[in-house]
Amino acid sequence: MAIENFHWPTERGATADIQYRTREAKFGGGYRQVVGDGPNNKEDSYPITLTATKAMTREIMAFLDRHGGARAFLWTTPLGDFGLFTCSDPKPTPIGGGRFKLTATFERAFHP
Repeated sequence: MAIENFHWPTERGATADIQYRTREAKFGGGYRQVVGDGPNNKEDSYPITLTATKAMTREIMAFLDRHGGARAFLWTTPLGDFGLFTCSDPKPTPIGGGRFKLTATFERAFHP
């Protein structure tokens, strides 16, 4: 099965959470050694928000349901970086007038 692309436009303004996993060894005299923890030590996640009609929200939820929080999909970050992501926390909220606000967090994934 081909990897799907999340193509719906998201609202801008949310702050990305970017962290680097490291390992550290401390020595006497205040010296320390720090190295990256593995080849993919950058962990990044992006809170996203979409405001859409009920039909479009159902379409997006069907997409996220197909991936079930475990299967990765393609998405372009606000900085323009294209990569694999997962989403395990979608929250559709009715806001009236047949429209919904969908919030979620996209977390970076890697091929094994």
